[in-house]
Amino acid sequence: MSQRTRTLPEVEPILLTPRRDPFDHPDWIFEPKYDGFRAVLYVTRRGCYMRSKRGNALRRFDHLCLWVREELYVREAILDGEVVALDSQGRQNFRDLLTGRGNLHYAAFAALWVNGRDLRDLPLERRKRALGKLIWATSTVLSRVFTIEERGRDLFAAAQRIDLEGIVAKRKANPYAPGITCWYKIKNPAYTHGEGRWELFQRPP
Repeated sequence: MSQRTRTLPEVEPILLTPRRDPFDHPDWIFEPKYDGFRAVLYVTRRGCYMRSKRGNALRRFDHLCLWVREELYVREAILDGEVVALDSQGRQNFRDLLTGRGNLHYAAFAALWVNGRDLRDLPLERRKRALGKLIWATSTVLSRVFTIEERGRDLFAAAQRIDLEGIVAKRKANPYAPGITCWYKIKNPAYTHGEGRWELFQRPP
């Protein structure tokens, strides 16, 4: 095992569970579903790297990783988030992400480890506050995913109006515990960029 992979623990991401209908609840928060590649970001004193939700190294995003590291004033951290490609209007475009066009951007939604402290056992609310201290402003390469409390139906309606993939629902009191904590994915059935998605992965290189 290399030195860089011994520096921080390997994180197993929480996978999303499909749910058909949006809902409102005071114990839950809701986020827009970003359309990109899920990526756990590891920042160390030696460098920075990303891994997919299956634990594979995302070497194609090494340059983005280094740019993001410059934005984080921290010795070491583990974040969970999504790599997306943005067009000139700031809109996400998955086809651009696959073909290497657009501006690469990392949208973080979870802080899991900061300067030697493991945050995964903390409630989501406290982890969100820690993330806010790390990423307090949006830049061209880094941002925090927008979060709203209780009003899942309103956020889902907004996602439909602006043609987003959908929303994600998370219980505020839960730790970051794969296999125990459930995050719901509620997809927008009218999402236009979802059309022909399977064919994109069938084309020869």
